Amino acid sequence: MLVTRPEPGAAETARRILALGLEPVLAPALVLRSLPVAPMPPVQAILLPSRASARALSPSDTSIWAVGEATAEEARRRGFRQVRAADGDAASLAAAVAAALDPASGPLLLASGQGYGRDLLAALRAAGFRVIRRAVYAAGDAEALPEKAREALAAGRVGQALFFSPRSASCILRLLEGAGLASRAAGISAIAISPRVAAVLSPLPWREVLVAARPHQDPMLELLRRP
Repeated sequence: MLVTRPEPGAAETARRILALGLEPVLAPALVLRSLPVAPMPPVQAILLPSRASARALSPSDTSIWAVGEATAEEARRRGFRQVRAADGDAASLAAAVAAALDPASGPLLLASGQGYGRDLLAALRAAGFRVIRRAVYAAGDAEALPEKAREALAAGRVGQALFFSPRSASCILRLLEGAGLASRAAGISAIAISPRVAAVLSPLPWREVLVAARPHQDPMLELLRRP
């Protein structure tokens, strides 16, 4: 099972896969690093579109709106107390915030990755909110497949692969092609977290492309072929 999720999430996914009796092979497509965060201005809520966003912030008493339950759990582990979760994607987060908060009550802070969060920003501003966007982490593309992953792919031992974002899927396609392993996709079931991710995977001849019923890890793992 190829896990393309960035660390530290990749290790958590690997533990879940091991518990199912499958062998995880880690191939993080992106490398995340936190960015220096300036003091936060007074806002009525902080929006967290990813677990990496939660990990990059110091806890405060400000209300937190997380994109999904996994991000909400990460925020709680970090020490945030007022945490609510949307249904796992930017659209549900924008809808939940717009339904519960009042633009007149003050600005929102969107703590996103560098280059991420534009759709969420646009949706909330269209709903009348003033949104301050801060890049709290950066994501860089992996330069090569890890040796263990490359060997497993070359030997035809990878039967399934998990893809968590359009960018990470695009990066893995590029790494497979660069390593001369694109043809190995024919023997792999690709499991995508969303239709957008599945669309990015389309250039390669996967055995099949399965899409999670909801944009969460749990529905992805439900699609795994188990021993």
